[in-house]
Amino acid sequence: MKDRERYRRHFGVEPPDDLGKFDVWPLYAASFIRRPLEADAGDEAVPHREALPGQFGLIPHWATDTTIARRTFNARSETVATKPSFRDAWRNGQRCIIPVEAFYEPDWRSGRAVPTRIIRADGEPMGIAGLWSWWKSGKGELVHSFAMLTINADQHALMRDFHKPGDEKRMVVILPSGAYDEWLNAPPAQTDEFLRQYPAERLVEFPAPR
Repeated sequence: MKDRERYRRHFGVEPPDDLGKFDVWPLYAASFIRRPLEADAGDEAVPHREALPGQFGLIPHWATDTTIARRTFNARSETVATKPSFRDAWRNGQRCIIPVEAFYEPDWRSGRAVPTRIIRADGEPMGIAGLWSWWKSGKGELVHSFAMLTINADQHALMRDFHKPGDEKRMVVILPSGAYDEWLNAPPAQTDEFLRQYPAERLVEFPAPR
């Protein structure tokens, strides 16, 4: 997401200086929104949200390098609490919002993969539920990273049409615009209520331009 004013208006937070590329792939730089670490200090000057630059694909603190991000850009909601790559971030409540204009999925209904762009029907940006982490390189550089949470979509009226025939259908968790703070602040026992399918009638899909 590159429009800074649109970012500021929709997410209620000052975007970081580096918003990364418009199209983001694993290992690319982008941004995420989290609850500030100082939020419990009782200081009224601390904002309720902050936006940071990060790398797409979660790098757990124990990783030896950043290449693990090629496999950790999606976190399955069913296993996020137990999978080594994500369980520490999940247990520590390191939830985030990932600002996007659209996401892409392969449409195989024609017999070949057709890249498809999916946006909100009302034209507003999307806040995808995610997890963030930090990693320190051997040179002492601190790197933030993040992953998107996904849920089963076998019965979703739109998302069931994507991915290869026979594969499980999945979709990212799109948060309602009014639930951003609730997602960031919710106790762990209440996070399941956010891991729900976004209504198909509120999404629009069309072939992605080459």
